[in-house]
Amino acid sequence: MLPGDNPTRERESNKMTQRNGTAATVRRIVLRTAAVLATTALAAGCGTGDSSEGAGPAPSASPDPKAALLAAVPNEQDPGFRFLLQDGADKYTGVLDPATEAMDLALKQQNDDPKFTMAMTFRWIDKDLWMRVKLTGLPGLHEMLKLPKRWMAMDRDKLKDEASIPAYQGADPGNTAAVIRTADTVTDKGNGTYTGLADLTDNADVQSTFENVDLKALGEAGRKVPFTAVVGPDGNLTSLTLDVPAAGKQKAMKLVTKYYDYGKAPKIAAPTGDDVQNAPSSAYEMLNG
Repeated sequence: MLPGDNPTRERESNKMTQRNGTAATVRRIVLRTAAVLATTALAAGCGTGDSSEGAGPAPSASPDPKAALLAAVPNEQDPGFRFLLQDGADKYTGVLDPATEAMDLALKQQNDDPKFTMAMTFRWIDKDLWMRVKLTGLPGLHEMLKLPKRWMAMDRDKLKDEASIPAYQGADPGNTAAVIRTADTVTDKGNGTYTGLADLTDNADVQSTFENVDLKALGEAGRKVPFTAVVGPDGNLTSLTLDVPAAGKQKAMKLVTKYYDYGKAPKIAAPTGDDVQNAPSSAYEMLNG
């Protein structure tokens, strides 16, 4: 939020539910890609057998806590910011700029046999898409798989399933607004802290965001999942934490969204010069499975 804005201003883009499964899409791509790379590496004999800051006082209690919390969710009028999404064992980090519909989204995946770590980052600005892959822990893997270490400019026409490739889907990558809307009651605890009970069972947008949660195993408990949200002194949402209980074989977990560095995050620019090349066929083979 820009200085001087009203923290509880009406945010038009949050009036309707916004499908936002970007993080889940990247997770599926990374998991699939890691499996492809592991199979390729094994076939080649590589297996080893082994906060947001702001001046001024915290927001005062609101007569309508749910509306006040929804008003704090970032929208298209906000400046760029950093984010972190923790979905069980998966952790996504990135930067989002609503003004240019640009986003960086990164996720790491560890593989045990052969042992290596893959860090995959997607960057998109409007319709343009780039990907960067960094493989560590197994020397020569980049060369063997013919994957460059630079940014790769992607041609969407060469991707089999364009609908599964990440794209800009709004200024709320953690889908916090959809979660908050499922709560019948939100309580303002003071000092910018809000609590409530979220229903994760009947909202497709929420379900597409948290794919690591076994909603079937949760049963009725999935209709009343406690959450805590924090709004910074500048009126911007800084975190939303869902405390998902244990159910069946699923352990208790925290689903965390953090938004920070509003207006201070680095600008997202198209890679240029020696930092980028056209994606080779090996990159499309990897993504297309």
